[in-house]
Amino acid sequence: MNHNTIIVRQLGLADRDAYFQLRLRGLKTHPDSFGQSYEEALAQGASQHDATLQGSRAAQGDFLLGASLASDAPLVGVVGLLRNGRDKERHKAAVVGMYVAPEAGGRGVGRALLTDLVARAGRVSGLLQIQLLVGTHNHAARNLYESFGFRKYGCEIGALKVGDAFYDADLMARFL
Repeated sequence: MNHNTIIVRQLGLADRDAYFQLRLRGLKTHPDSFGQSYEEALAQGASQHDATLQGSRAAQGDFLLGASLASDAPLVGVVGLLRNGRDKERHKAAVVGMYVAPEAGGRGVGRALLTDLVARAGRVSGLLQIQLLVGTHNHAARNLYESFGFRKYGCEIGALKVGDAFYDADLMARFL
């Protein structure tokens, strides 16, 4: 599949169920990569994402993006941007919930999602920096983020605890 066929768009309320199902897949298969657990997500339900999916805060830097391999095809990748709401930290936003379904792996979906996210972030008034956390063990993701200019500025020891296992996370940032 050639990279030109990847369609990235801002998700809306009509995408709620498709987004939630793809997110659940990510939470279940990679519990060490997301702050929210599969069980928490199920308990809170799909509506937990409604405020962001409504799109009313997209211009301020809160949005969810989805990728598919054709205009009528299902979502195969998702990522979000959430801007910090506090006055002294509004110049920063966090990249959240990045997930590409395994059947779409290696096709450039993650790269397409990040390209769109960085472009949109660059148009948000007053937004100067985007940050993210990536599992220290997740070399492929970290390499992708570095290719977009993200740089590691720290490591959170034991950032996530899944069962009895602890996972460190690299803190990365990119200036716009």
